[in-house]
Amino acid sequence: MEIKELWRPSIALMENCHLRKYQQWLTEHYQLRLYDYDALWQWSVDQPALFWKSVLEYFQVMAHTPYSSVMSDDPMPYTRWFEGCTLNYAEHIFRHYTDERPAIVFRSERHPYTEISWQVLRQKTAALAATLRSLGVGPGDRVCAFLPNIPEATIAFLATCAIGAVWSACSPDFGVGSVVDRFRQIEPKVCIAVDGYQYNGKPFDKRQAVRDICQQLPSLQKLILIPYLDTDCDVAQFEKSMTWTDALAQPETTLCFEPVPFAHPIWVLYSSGTTGLPKAITHSQGGVLLEHLKYLHFHNDVHPGERFFWFTTTGWMMWNFVQAALLAGAVIVLYDGSPGYPNMNVLWELAEQSNMQHFGTSAPYLLACEKAGVYPARDFRLDYLRTLSSTGSPLPPESFDWAYTHIRPDIWLCSMSGGTDVCTAFVGGCPLWPVYEGEIQCRALGCALYAFDEQGRSISDEVGEMVITKPMPSMPIFFWNDPDYMRYLGSYFDTYPGVWRHGDWVRISSMGTLRILGRSDATLNRQGVRIGTAEIYQAVQKLPAVKDSLVVNLELPGGQHYMPLYVTLNEGSRLDDALKSAINQQLREDFSPRHVPDEILLAPDIPYTLSGKKMEAPVKKVLLGFPLEKAAGLDAMRNPDAMQFFLQEAQRIKALYT
Repeated sequence: MEIKELWRPSIALMENCHLRKYQQWLTEHYQLRLYDYDALWQWSVDQPALFWKSVLEYFQVMAHTPYSSVMSDDPMPYTRWFEGCTLNYAEHIFRHYTDERPAIVFRSERHPYTEISWQVLRQKTAALAATLRSLGVGPGDRVCAFLPNIPEATIAFLATCAIGAVWSACSPDFGVGSVVDRFRQIEPKVCIAVDGYQYNGKPFDKRQAVRDICQQLPSLQKLILIPYLDTDCDVAQFEKSMTWTDALAQPETTLCFEPVPFAHPIWVLYSSGTTGLPKAITHSQGGVLLEHLKYLHFHNDVHPGERFFWFTTTGWMMWNFVQAALLAGAVIVLYDGSPGYPNMNVLWELAEQSNMQHFGTSAPYLLACEKAGVYPARDFRLDYLRTLSSTGSPLPPESFDWAYTHIRPDIWLCSMSGGTDVCTAFVGGCPLWPVYEGEIQCRALGCALYAFDEQGRSISDEVGEMVITKPMPSMPIFFWNDPDYMRYLGSYFDTYPGVWRHGDWVRISSMGTLRILGRSDATLNRQGVRIGTAEIYQAVQKLPAVKDSLVVNLELPGGQHYMPLYVTLNEGSRLDDALKSAINQQLREDFSPRHVPDEILLAPDIPYTLSGKKMEAPVKKVLLGFPLEKAAGLDAMRNPDAMQFFLQEAQRIKALYT
């Protein structure tokens, strides 16, 4: 079937993009003539050491000490990169200091449009870094943040990074239990938090939540409080606390950068699994520096002075990715609030107001705009906008067409997919190739991504497991508190020996374009945020009426999502509106609104394996229409009859959503 071409890069774009300049540089410095993207990608994965060495050289990465070797011969996940090299990620951001343009543009539901200069950013970062040092925070110590997407979060991250400490953040819409489950693992010395936030026009007071979080973090030595909701918030009501104003009240301070080893931790991100605490995924300063330089320049083509926006919260890895745009000399655009308040035009209004070049969002947001009858091209001046990026979940073909009809006919639509696991995209944009309806343009340079069948064979033009066969510098250096790598190995390497299985279904076409077809495992993908089923069960089990439960998230045709929660009940209990309301309320309180299912349904039984493992992934396959014999091994089940109910459910869901 022929795929419709929607966009083709102009000659001017192809001649002036970063990717073309890199190809020319390779010819000059490496005598490599790789002007065809396919050939360039193939070289980058066949010669990973040479490719990543070239990235370090091309971007003139500032190494305080030289490296002894580019990469070790150790297999994933033990590969070591640029041993001996010391550097600092934040130092590379401040290379772009200038008085000619702001560093940050910010707007929220409560704050008007404002611009923050590089001078102010450097001054406040230096002051906070000095305060953190005075509090005894040094290289390797952890600083945690309970913050919305505000400039103070960027300042706090840069200050933490500059001194070689380790950053970790949660959005304030997370419940206390969810935050503590994350932060307690890393034993932070300092917490930076807000007293509350506003969303969808409503204030959310988080003072008690902040107190509860701090009380449950025994390692915590100081709380730095930002009075964001109430400027008169009394910091005296919090133990071991100081105000943000006091934390910045340092005499004129020079911003100094601590050189740290290439593999030194930069931040801890969290991705939940089906059992146990959220996985504390730890990335390296050098690894994400090289990856972000590569992706923002070669695959997003971000240039100095361009306005780069992504609608995100601090709890999603895309927030970290937004900060990375500063590495390209971009002006980062931050928004705090609901994308639908006071109406669905608010972000497009921001795009016009900021003269935005790069608009990043999630697939569900674009679908919501389409359903709400939003017409950005009609209602706003978007003359500067040249890229539209989407991630978080698969973008359906209809949304591609909507973007080219209602945003700009000449926009470069960069559908991308990656994850918290690597804090980047494995697949995404290519300024040298066309955009086809429903297709992601290419595999990213340095990413040896393939589709595998069940026997571990590479396949083309068929749906298979997304795998990575070669190491990348931005893969986690480890999971925090996982010294024997057992959780790390179990997360990615338990299916194909020595090969990273990401947990997505992918189809790679003979043209080299791709389609991601949702999660192949049981991880829940809600509005671009991956949620572990373990968190759902942890909350639901608190209700005495609930005997057992099972939750899945289904990616359905047309970009629709459906997350049902199936429960079995103890004798004498009934699944009425009151119980459903209690379940949803428990999920909101313990975790976040994203954890609330679309529907709660009564099941006669929950399927289990003989070894006692809940069969989430097989149930998901059945509900998506897979034949039972291909979805589950009935001979390995404790209660095979339980699958009959889910076969009936598959028919019900098909009738509802097709």
